[in-house]
This record gives sequence, C-alpha cells and structure tokens, in this order.
Amino acid sequence: MFREIKPQQLQENPFTMIGKDWLLITAGDKNKCNTMTASWGGVGVLWNQDVCTVYIRPQRYTKEFVDREKEFSICVMDASFRDALNLCGTKSGRDMDKIGACGFTVDYEGDTPYFDEARVVIVCEKLYAQELKPEHFLVPGYDERYYPDKDYHTMYVGRIKKVLVK
Repeated sequence: MFREIKPQQLQENPFTMIGKDWLLITAGDKNKCNTMTASWGGVGVLWNQDVCTVYIRPQRYTKEFVDREKEFSICVMDASFRDALNLCGTKSGRDMDKIGACGFTVDYEGDTPYFDEARVVIVCEKLYAQELKPEHFLVPGYDERYYPDKDYHTMYVGRIKKVLVK
C-alpha cells in the first residue's frame, strides 16, 4: 500500500500540503494514541538533517502524547477526508474517540501510529521543543492577533525518519 521514499523525493508542495490540505499530527503507542488537525508547520533542513516543524497549543490533548513519546507522525489526507479533518481539529480526544468516529485505520511504523488512509505519512523523531514567547515577536500585532488568550504554541522540531507515500 505505502512505499518508502527519501524526503527529497517527495513531490508534494509543502505549502499546499500544510496550509491547504492540512495535516494530522498523531502520537501515542499501541495502547492509545490521539490525533489533531494542523495547518501550521514546515519542512526543511536544520542541524544538517531533514526536519519537520509542527506547532501545538497547550490545551490540545494530542500535546500530552507528543510530549510523552519520542516520535510523532504527520499524515496528509485526500480532500475526501475534509469532514474528518474538521472533526479532528474541533473536537477533543478527551471527550470522544475521534479516530473511531472518523473511521481511520491506525497502523504503526515501529511504535509510532499513523493512518492507512493517508496519502503521505512522515514519521518524525523529536529533536527540540520550545514554547513560543510573546517577547520574541518581531512584528507588531501578531501576539494579539494569534494569541488573544495567551495560549502560545509549542514548536516541535522532528527529524524525518521515514516518508511513506501511496
């Protein structure tokens, strides 16, 4: 079903993949995992390694899983899953079984969960995490615009371990 490629072989436009198609950030283990929709992130090279960055607000249940585990996955879904992505971005796994409600099939790369329904799966090992801080904004208004509740994202940098595509 999936085949592994090198990160440099990925044909998807990252701006479309992240900002338009959205991502599912998933972490956990074979006993329990959680996922959330994200539309902020990036791919690139840092510390001479291929990396992804993702951003998670403190109140998100998935953050507990990402903080606890060494790895997380990023899944890019086809447009037919837009309703499921909306659900995963607006409902909490604390209150419901989002994965079951969406009908996603959980599979694992080692111990890292991902979804068989994805068209692209990126498995990342966490390298770095840091909370965004208001004093570091260089453009006036961004703090007030994006953080009126002062619930600053944590930025995670993950080394790309594996890219799977259909």
